[in-house]
Amino acid sequence: MIEPRGVSRASPTPSANVVHLAYTPPKDILERYADVLINFALGGGGGIKPGEVVRVVAHESAKPLYVELHRAVWRAGGHTLGHFLPDDESNSYNLSRDFLELASDAQLDFFAAQHARGLIDQIDHQVSVLSDADMHALESADPRKIMRASKASKPLLDWRTDKESEGRFTWTLGLYGTPAMAAEAGLSELDYWQQIIQACFLDDSDPIARWRTVSTQIEDYVGRLNALPIERVHVLGEDVDLTVTLGEQRRWVGGSGRNIPSFEIFTSPDWRGTDGWIRFNQPLYRYGNLIEGIRLEFADGLVVKASAERNERVLAEMIATENADKVGEYSLTDSRFSRITKFMAETLYDENVGGTYGNTHLALGKSYHDCYDGNPAGVTPDRWAELGFNDSTVHTDIVSTTDRTVTARLRDGSERVIYAGGRFELD
Repeated sequence: MIEPRGVSRASPTPSANVVHLAYTPPKDILERYADVLINFALGGGGGIKPGEVVRVVAHESAKPLYVELHRAVWRAGGHTLGHFLPDDESNSYNLSRDFLELASDAQLDFFAAQHARGLIDQIDHQVSVLSDADMHALESADPRKIMRASKASKPLLDWRTDKESEGRFTWTLGLYGTPAMAAEAGLSELDYWQQIIQACFLDDSDPIARWRTVSTQIEDYVGRLNALPIERVHVLGEDVDLTVTLGEQRRWVGGSGRNIPSFEIFTSPDWRGTDGWIRFNQPLYRYGNLIEGIRLEFADGLVVKASAERNERVLAEMIATENADKVGEYSLTDSRFSRITKFMAETLYDENVGGTYGNTHLALGKSYHDCYDGNPAGVTPDRWAELGFNDSTVHTDIVSTTDRTVTARLRDGSERVIYAGGRFELD
């Protein structure tokens, strides 16, 4: 596989011994980080309002940021519901693995419906912090059990999506670097955190102002894309020859604050119009497993062939999940927007990497309803299906950072290049 210049790619090595947290970012950095997540990312770029309820989710490795997130909510006049989780470690406490090993089928299928329904009704926002004390904590777990337990929680995801479509709920994700994550990426903790600080503009005296500027630039490109009557796109490069059909009533989306950082511009295409093949030069971390060398082949919208050089069994089980053999998202990141230049061993960052050629990523599984060009609140499940929006319990982003050219075929039959050399060509 050819790696682009300007993007560091280390060969990951499993962390046999978990190294506990040795570095905590300065308090002012954590305060700025929490401020960005609460007062910019939530509320679709507008922050939270006094009296609103924010669910804060984090593992113990991210405790310093977890604390600052609560403080930021309280300063903004909001209320918090905390969900603080123990770290999972291969050679120590590993509650997630224990559950999968001990649970009966009935326990794997259990869904606390009343609790989940009340939770979704109560919260206005959710901020979740990604942090892994051990990148391989679930490597020995049966992937079929992982998928089965995930399927049980689908009603919660559906309820959350419905509330979001009605404009009554927003969410965001952030990252808290750990020694295990830094080691997996081949970086020191300081270098790993430097990528986080740069990517989130935490080295700026007013990071929210910077985010608003970047979001405005991204929204300008989103507007230019949506002004084009694109029927489908052809993605061509050394590791891809893929056609993606946008479908009826589609729009491109970006800069919404759902992820911090987020520099991508994406859409949820009509899954039925995906044909061709794509190889991904970036690894995928999924369910505590590292999957490398992924190649997918599509025909009439379905994955008809999937392979991986490492952990192919996990990829196969994931794709075997209902509707996970269909595309839910197609995305491009312009290298000029992103300050991420290193491989980070975390999809949130790797799907937003800049470097020389930006990145392309494809998600298998669930579509995003905000890519519907209209009011999604009144759309029925049957109508979503008619439009080719995919529905699944999974949404798995897989990333490539190699050079590619994206040519749009417009509805009048004409063609134009919209992305090449890692940049949008929309001027």
